Amino acid sequence: MLTQLSRLSVEADGRYAIAEELHFLKGYIQSLDQRLSAYEKIRAAEEQIIRQVEAKMRVIDPNLFTNASGDFTETWKRDIMQLLRYAAAALLCNEHDHLREGLLLWHNTIAKSYQFERTCRITFEVMPEVVKQYLTPQEAALFYPILELNHILLT
Repeated sequence: MLTQLSRLSVEADGRYAIAEELHFLKGYIQSLDQRLSAYEKIRAAEEQIIRQVEAKMRVIDPNLFTNASGDFTETWKRDIMQLLRYAAAALLCNEHDHLREGLLLWHNTIAKSYQFERTCRITFEVMPEVVKQYLTPQEAALFYPILELNHILLT
């Protein structure tokens, strides 16, 4: 949203924006209540979401959080908390590009260097199952593309 508003500001400099240029704004305003609600629910349930995701992942593979260096559960929790917060912010502001170009590409480099790709893949396969317990179907429909972007870029 902020990127689109900035782009519109440059493109419509010195003139009124035409209806087609304002279309994204109308769509955003129509979904704002759902975005705010979903953001607040994710914020309130952050710890439970992460705990449930971890538990489901341990059922899939009890050794998923162990590598040659030892147990990296705390590192995973810290990283997933950060990713969940940025994903919620991207949902609120409708800023998928900023999320992709900044945080996710950086996390992708880290995941590859530490060989966490499998853990990332399973995380973002499990997370939508957990998150849907906290969101309405309409809110989830707004949030799932962001989780899918995380899944694609981190695996």
